[in-house]
Amino acid sequence: MDIRSVDQPEEMDQSDIAALVVDQFHRIIIHHALWFTEVWHQMGMEQALKTLSEAFDRSYGIQMGRLSKQLGFEMKDNVPAALLNMPMEQLLALLDSVAVNWLANDGVWFQAVEFSQGMNDAKRCNDSCWGRFSPFEAHSIRKFLNLPEHPGLTGLKQALNFRLYARINEQSFVEKSDHELIFQMNDCRVQSARKRKGLNDYPCKSGGLVEYTYFARAIDPDIKTECIGCPPDAHPDDWFCSWRFTI
Repeated sequence: MDIRSVDQPEEMDQSDIAALVVDQFHRIIIHHALWFTEVWHQMGMEQALKTLSEAFDRSYGIQMGRLSKQLGFEMKDNVPAALLNMPMEQLLALLDSVAVNWLANDGVWFQAVEFSQGMNDAKRCNDSCWGRFSPFEAHSIRKFLNLPEHPGLTGLKQALNFRLYARINEQSFVEKSDHELIFQMNDCRVQSARKRKGLNDYPCKSGGLVEYTYFARAIDPDIKTECIGCPPDAHPDDWFCSWRFTI
């Protein structure tokens, strides 16, 4: 069916209506993100994150309640029961797949800008995006783990293990003292893929400075971040980037 000739969804066939349902989910995601960024712009990060928590908790309950009734799946403990009944190995594999999908989505966005506008604009958009995503991810993890107001380096270490990146890359910590923590990204999925292709490291330091500084600060505003090394910096074979956190 040529959907250009239809006046309303009821005139379409089942495959086109199914595709429209998926498109509507996409619109909800984008609208959710636009509300967050606009409240951030109008009222600042702290208020935006507070409002996000309130809006998401209410919206999630409304949407999952309606979908569970419409699609006939059970909700238990505020999550789909199918996830609770899934074997642990399969559930952890799903956790990893979602994280890889996040990274793929990030890469697709970067390339979409790079191929149309060039590398400089792609890096500029990437760095600015990290300036918003890192505080949000830290906020999300803090809420999930119920971390206290000032969790310090102990809280930061725990939070770093719950990032999306932690499911994709290999990372480690060197605890120098109660006031100093060193984080190392030992295997980076993006950089390792470039290495296998014979390409130079992607120069991610500008983004990393935003990413780790903003993340640590959102976990505990007393934490200071210092880059030990990150491409295009030279680095040893056992890590791609390394960061020092002090308090």
